[in-house]
Amino acid sequence: MLSDRRQQILRALIEEYVAHALPVGSKTIAEQYHLGVSSATIRNELSALEGDGYIRQPHTSSGRVPTDAGYRIFVDGLFAAGVLDDCALDESTVEEIRSSADALDDLMMRTSEELARLTRCLSIISAPALKMVQIRQISLISLSNYQALLVIVLQDGQVLNKHLSFDEEVTPEHLQLVQNAVSDLVAGQTMSTLAETLSNARARASADPLISLVIEELVSKLAEANSSALSKRIGMSALLRNPEFQDPSSLIPLMEILEDDTVLFKMLDADAAEESSVSVRIGKENPTDKLAGVSVIAASYGRGEGRGVVCVIGPKRMDYTRVIRAVRGAQNILCE
Repeated sequence: MLSDRRQQILRALIEEYVAHALPVGSKTIAEQYHLGVSSATIRNELSALEGDGYIRQPHTSSGRVPTDAGYRIFVDGLFAAGVLDDCALDESTVEEIRSSADALDDLMMRTSEELARLTRCLSIISAPALKMVQIRQISLISLSNYQALLVIVLQDGQVLNKHLSFDEEVTPEHLQLVQNAVSDLVAGQTMSTLAETLSNARARASADPLISLVIEELVSKLAEANSSALSKRIGMSALLRNPEFQDPSSLIPLMEILEDDTVLFKMLDADAAEESSVSVRIGKENPTDKLAGVSVIAASYGRGEGRGVVCVIGPKRMDYTRVIRAVRGAQNILCE
């Protein structure tokens, strides 16, 4: 447990480093933060903090910079002090973004844009998992006697579609009858309950095999959408302007994560399972070494297994107060 004085000095060092991205010396802290102690005392305390692993000296005779452990103490202190309870968006901004979006996809895009603007980092928002999202309605739109468009509207506002091809001629009138029959079977159901529906559909397929075909294609589309969850990623250019990423080699691990949706969505799924309102993972606290150079701030929205995730990826040298409050704001927008 750090003494109050060491906590103050560590906080001053981190705030100065976040602001200027340069190693911080005892003289700077003494002159800029007026802690009521001499530069020599601050120098001794910095040595103690370095010995405990909270800060490090990147070069001989240079100032110090925070370590992952130092950032963790700092962030935990912010939570304990209650300074992160507010969000960075006022209610009018939240309502404006909500009212201007006409579907979940649009809402996610607008929210991600606002989050990237507020944080100057990479914003990623994943759509809720589809397993527990109910089907609101389905439509079959005839494109020709051998092709149709299957449109699936989900309860959370997502709209999915899939082209269907038929081996035999299907008239628009026949397609309408199939749409009515399939709607009766699947409306209000989720992926978790569709297995029984498929069984019922096969029982009715003796009268019309097209019913079973449409439902199987519907399940296939839902499974495809669930495995590659819709996401919006905004702010890469802002992220790259941070000095930490001026060296291209420092970007390679992060780019590999962002290009591999399997790894990325596994990470987001883990965040969605968290019950806490906001999670903060710093450097090596992240689940893969490829994220050891960044911090990930995330929060879930939605309910149960149908939760989505809003998150920010940025340098460990980020304004944690600003970013965490911004994530809370984005969470408020999406939790309609």
